[in-house]
Amino acid sequence: MVNLIWVLLAVSGILYAGINGTMDEVNKAIFDAVEESVMIALSLLGVLVFWLGLMKIAEEAGLLRGLAKLFKPLVRKIFPDIPQNDPAIGYILSNMTANIFGLGNAATPMGLKAMKELKRLSGNNEASRSMITLLAINTSSLTIVPTTVIAIRMKYESADPTSIIGATILATAVSTVAALLIDRYFYYRRQRLGRV
Repeated sequence: MVNLIWVLLAVSGILYAGINGTMDEVNKAIFDAVEESVMIALSLLGVLVFWLGLMKIAEEAGLLRGLAKLFKPLVRKIFPDIPQNDPAIGYILSNMTANIFGLGNAATPMGLKAMKELKRLSGNNEASRSMITLLAINTSSLTIVPTTVIAIRMKYESADPTSIIGATILATAVSTVAALLIDRYFYYRRQRLGRV
């Protein structure tokens, strides 16, 4: 359905430009946008490589293991259905740690592996309670250092690219708490109605 909407928007825009005689402006806008997106992607690459390298150093130094140990009791409370030493816990912890440092690209593979493990635990193709909770946490994504946004602000020569860190922490903390509360509300509501 979403693909159909995009196709309709693109076709109607091209038809409108053709009728109005502004096709040259549309072509110029398309090529300008393509050039700009490639430049942004290349400039982000350097920052992402830097942060991924820093993440690797933190992993080798044991910082990520320390963070994982710190968050493990919290993760056990959030995901009570997962057995104590199941590999899914490790993937969830790695995913959350990468998201905390604003490394969504590094967090995605760990999130996918966690979902695969959670599917194995559920034993069927329906979304389990833990899968829904992981999706809610990933969508809200508590972030301390928004590396991608900082990189974009640096690219556009912001006077203070890191000034958004405080607002990011506050916004993502609120969104994560809200996601968990909504997740729990619907879980207990379904449980009361006898659907779990």
